[in-house]
Amino acid sequence: MTLTASGPQASQSSARQGVGVSCRGLVYIYRLEGYDVVALAGVDLDISPGESVALLGPSGSGKSTLLSVVAGLLTPSAGRLVVGDRDMTKASPAELAQMRATQVGVVLQGASRNLLPYLSAEQNVHFAQRGAGVQRGAAARRNGALPGPRDVLSLVGLTARGRMRVRPDQLSPGERQRLALAVALANRPGLLLADEPTSQLDSRARDEVIAALESVRRAGTTVIVVTHDPAVGMQMGRTVTIRDGRVGAEGRRGEDFAVVGRDGSIHLPHDVLDVFSPGTLVEVLLEPDGTARLVPVGQTPRTASGDLTAGNLTTGNIASGNPASGSFRGGIFTGGNLAGGAAPDLWG
Repeated sequence: MTLTASGPQASQSSARQGVGVSCRGLVYIYRLEGYDVVALAGVDLDISPGESVALLGPSGSGKSTLLSVVAGLLTPSAGRLVVGDRDMTKASPAELAQMRATQVGVVLQGASRNLLPYLSAEQNVHFAQRGAGVQRGAAARRNGALPGPRDVLSLVGLTARGRMRVRPDQLSPGERQRLALAVALANRPGLLLADEPTSQLDSRARDEVIAALESVRRAGTTVIVVTHDPAVGMQMGRTVTIRDGRVGAEGRRGEDFAVVGRDGSIHLPHDVLDVFSPGTLVEVLLEPDGTARLVPVGQTPRTASGDLTAGNLTTGNIASGNPASGSFRGGIFTGGNLAGGAAPDLWG
């Protein structure tokens, strides 16, 4: 399936330039029962135009909060956030609303939150296109500025004409979820943000949505998805794992990488924590060949035949404040050297 604009100029205007995202020390704090809760604790993340990224992590880790902050639905408490060429910390509410109507498509978690219940599926998409405020309705579609509502619905698998004409409450949960995605895609945004877009779908419908997201990415749109579904994450070009409000790991082409925080902290993978449980005191020893070794206090590191080979951090560029270029496998970290003269705090 491909997204196509109707009209004689469709071939020139159907592509949309992707919108990039850059976060530096991004913090979000909210009040709950008189206490400050830190949902984002210094996120450093760059997403290039045209990338597809899945945000992973356990419930409460901050991934949905990060999506809402990028969408301009929540205001950062500290740090810097740039979406496209817009500094989100300085944008007015009106500017953020206009951005969401034209450049950024948002799918909130829970399909009904994205839909007008008294309009049909086709009318929901048409209304979203009118909300762009630049060119409206049929005029925009005639000159190729926007795809037709039926083209957008077809992109997400709602191809039956009868289903296009019914209200959201007459659709199945999976169909409502796909309709919410179609509404977000109505104006061919440069950035698509989707919070659990496949959560209500069976495997077949989920695969249709994944294919739709890939089609949108191929057309140039940047896609960021929050998901708990490993199958969705595997289809994205990159995965970013959020842990305790920070970027803890990244995955690219099937390989997992730890990420060094700006304070030097590293979130250790679970298999490494099986060897070094939380609270373990370790020495970080830099070897002449660039190998960094984790040695538990009071223990003598053994050779490759011993159990503590999982304590070897084997090269990487763990330069001060920069992401590591290596990966943990079976407790061994590969990729770069320790630079900056200071050993990182591994338990941040």
